[in-house]
Amino acid sequence: MSTTTASHSKHILPLKVYLTIGAVLLILTAITVTVSFFDLGAANLVVAMVIAAIKASLVALYFMHLKYDSKLYLVIFLMSILFLACFIIITMFDTLRRDDIYEIKSGPIAKNAAMYERPATDTAASLVDSVSVASPEPSEGGH
Repeated sequence: MSTTTASHSKHILPLKVYLTIGAVLLILTAITVTVSFFDLGAANLVVAMVIAAIKASLVALYFMHLKYDSKLYLVIFLMSILFLACFIIITMFDTLRRDDIYEIKSGPIAKNAAMYERPATDTAASLVDSVSVASPEPSEGGH
């Protein structure tokens, strides 16, 4: 009994296709690195994610042979990428805008804590006294 079915046709790709896709992936990587040096504001993340999605799609389509397999697998892959992108975008909208709703940006948790009180004495003199008290006396035997 043969394990191959009539619905699956052989799809052996020539080496030229693999080398071309590999070159495109390297070019897209170079574009990602180049774009990272420019300040595009919020568009930096968008550009990086679009290029990463294109690269992942090329790998899945050609190296994982989704282009030549059942279209159901391609739809499942593309839908999972779409859902992942939606979750990342929703999370980024949430984390980038949190400062807008909070009035207190930073500060001590307990403003009346003892560590925030200034001592009445000079701090430099008290530091010198604490260092001189903490340092050991040299022994008389020279050891």
